[in-house]
Amino acid sequence: MQYLFLIYEPTRTAEPTEAEIAAMWEAYGAFTQEAADRGVMRGGDALAPVSAATTIRVRGASTLITDGPFAETKETLGGYYVLDCRDLDEAIELAAKIPGARDGAIEIRPIMATPEPRASA
Repeated sequence: MQYLFLIYEPTRTAEPTEAEIAAMWEAYGAFTQEAADRGVMRGGDALAPVSAATTIRVRGASTLITDGPFAETKETLGGYYVLDCRDLDEAIELAAKIPGARDGAIEIRPIMATPEPRASA
């Protein structure tokens, strides 16, 4: 079953040092390589900072557009992985290895299978 791993990072009050950034990329690279080596890697990427986000809401006939996230929060979505795991136990094992779990949170969501569109006659 495929799972989406949402990586939530704590909102930082200070910019990380170059050494901290290098260590983070190294840790994520190691996790990504492990997932690839295990054959479960299906996708994943880091996301641009929340300051680059645009939020859309449709209310009746109006489309509301706001910059940034939908609400103030202590954590922001920083990236994701899509992994094809045997079961939730394997998904939990892998989530615990994602570097963001150390100071943030990893949300695991099963990806729902959607039915194929039927061809019209």
